[in-house]
Amino acid sequence: MSKLNADFKNDISADYKKDIQRRLNKIEGQVKGIQRMVEDEKTCVDILTQIAAIRAAINKVGGIILERYSKDCLQNSANAEDQDAELQKLMNTIQKFLKFVD
Repeated sequence: MSKLNADFKNDISADYKKDIQRRLNKIEGQVKGIQRMVEDEKTCVDILTQIAAIRAAINKVGGIILERYSKDCLQNSANAEDQDAELQKLMNTIQKFLKFVD
């Protein structure tokens, strides 16, 4: 496990983790719902509406995690010897996330 992942795992609060888990469980239920909709031959419009809802929900989860990561990175960069390297890690992470967000 990388240091970043270890830091994230150790710093995660119970409420934060519960919120993320709850959101992911809801998304999982929505995906299963779409599978049933396809099996039941629901309309394309209805299926696409549910897909859009899932995309919005997963983007929200990503945004919440990115916000926390950003705060942690900025705090860590204040104490780091190489602040530019720490900030570049943050920028790279933001770019990766935004590449997949509409």
